[in-house]
Amino acid sequence: MSDSRRSEATRRVRETAVGLRARGRRTAWLARTLISSGFLGGTRIDRYARMGLAMRRHGGASPVSGIGLAAARAPRATAIIDEAGSLTWGDLDARADALAAAIAALPGAPVRTVAIMCRNHRGLIESLAALSRLGVDAVLLNTGFAGPQLADVLTREQVDLVIADDEFGELIDHAAQRNPGLRRVRAWLDSERDAAGTSPAPDSLDALIDAHLGRRAPRPPRPGRIVLLTSGTTGTPKGARRGGSTAVGSLAALLDRIPWRSGETVVIAAPIFHAWGFGQVAIAATMTCTMVMRRRFDPVATLEMVAEHGATGLAVVPVMLERIIDLPGPVLDAHPTPTLRFVTASGSRMRTDALLAFMDRYGDTVYNSYNATEAGLISTAVPADLRAAPDTAGRPLVGTSVRILDDDNRELPVGQIGRIVVASNSGFDGYTTTSDTKDFADGHMVSGDVGRIDESGLLFVVGRDDEMIVSGGENVYPLEVEQVLGGHPGVTEVAVIGVDDEKFGQRLAAFVVTAPGAEVGADQLRDHVRGELAGFKVPRDIVYLDELPRNATGKVVKRELVPGDPRDPGILGSSAVESATRPRKDG
Repeated sequence: MSDSRRSEATRRVRETAVGLRARGRRTAWLARTLISSGFLGGTRIDRYARMGLAMRRHGGASPVSGIGLAAARAPRATAIIDEAGSLTWGDLDARADALAAAIAALPGAPVRTVAIMCRNHRGLIESLAALSRLGVDAVLLNTGFAGPQLADVLTREQVDLVIADDEFGELIDHAAQRNPGLRRVRAWLDSERDAAGTSPAPDSLDALIDAHLGRRAPRPPRPGRIVLLTSGTTGTPKGARRGGSTAVGSLAALLDRIPWRSGETVVIAAPIFHAWGFGQVAIAATMTCTMVMRRRFDPVATLEMVAEHGATGLAVVPVMLERIIDLPGPVLDAHPTPTLRFVTASGSRMRTDALLAFMDRYGDTVYNSYNATEAGLISTAVPADLRAAPDTAGRPLVGTSVRILDDDNRELPVGQIGRIVVASNSGFDGYTTTSDTKDFADGHMVSGDVGRIDESGLLFVVGRDDEMIVSGGENVYPLEVEQVLGGHPGVTEVAVIGVDDEKFGQRLAAFVVTAPGAEVGADQLRDHVRGELAGFKVPRDIVYLDELPRNATGKVVKRELVPGDPRDPGILGSSAVESATRPRKDG
């Protein structure tokens, strides 16, 4: 053998050895993480066999496979506690089977796509599981939709059937005018659930389930997929399809970062129609955790649920955490949460003062995640990260690659701001319309966000790529201005947008909600920004509001912010000086 061939053979042997060692380390980490969380171990062999049979009966793995697996693993354990009572995993599994059989038996053409417009309660979970077992796609609708949006989505997704709470009846009726063949099942009957001993209405979820208990639909060729809608309540959001199940490595990466434990109780306050809330349900079912929920978020009631049920976990969107910690001190004192080990949040920027105040009171329990409907799991900031840098998105999860690129797709040095791109195992399966696509760069999905990674490896999200403001030729990302203004002690909420300006092209306008009783002048706020950022990042317009417009997931709807309205006495020009003393409206 020649020297060159011998050298090549040696190189290949070394590469193989390195690869085997890496796979060995990953396998050991995977096993260690899944065992320590309780996901593996502690279950009888016969129940593992039942879990495999359940997966096969339902057509394979799906995002809600955990419900059938939990029923096989712990059928008598409590699955859900909501305002209608409690259900065991066995009960939930049987009800999902019955609902699947009922929908399959509905008169008319076979159901292909079902939209769900429900708040957080058992009917939503039962519907998701049933549709997956039918092989039918489920479109999760935003409960904040207006009529035209709803009609657009139902038409675009070719929805045959809507499962909706009674409170959305008028919206559904309006949407049905464009689709006379649309069928409807009522999920939460406000009046009839309050009447003890009454039979459920014949067009209700409960009636369909009661009439088909003990039956199952035929096994589908594949499980139904979940269609999650991109955020926003103006315009028509895109449908992002998710099928199959998240790889076990992605689950382990999340469990490695956030201390979920099998069999414990978690309060799910985040709206389940949103990708974040839905993800918490999927994890809870996979971990056989009891899910506690109520239809409408209330900060005091949330604390009461944690205490009453001994919950170790709480899943929220950031504005919920803010509303909890903004409660008066005596109210918080009266609602301790000694069992709470983790609060997992995602979905929007979190006020750093609220984050730190929450951890000061309840301990270092907050885990703030940066995820995306399309890209899936990206990064998580653990409490130590948030103590060091409260505005960080944390570090990429194991198995996830995050890069910062410039406009020419070149990787940027540490600390420089650029486009965030992501590669992982938890991305979506594509949009429901072929005209919509997601951009990729160097094998990574373009998130649409911009940010930077510091010298310690922490990721910071600066804002959306399409929100960048160009003022006088300088690039400004609203988030960095919002973070500085939000750090002023007299400011509780703030949103910054760009508005047209004849001289500069665009100028910055800040919409500010002040603390009750605070007196904060516009020039004070500008000086505060000027002390930390360059002069071109100082807002010229300051608008005082009682509250910021938000959608159902707590994100600020910036399209509804209209600066320069002369009817609003709170709008201040660049040279005006005024104090804001207006109290905020109750949330």
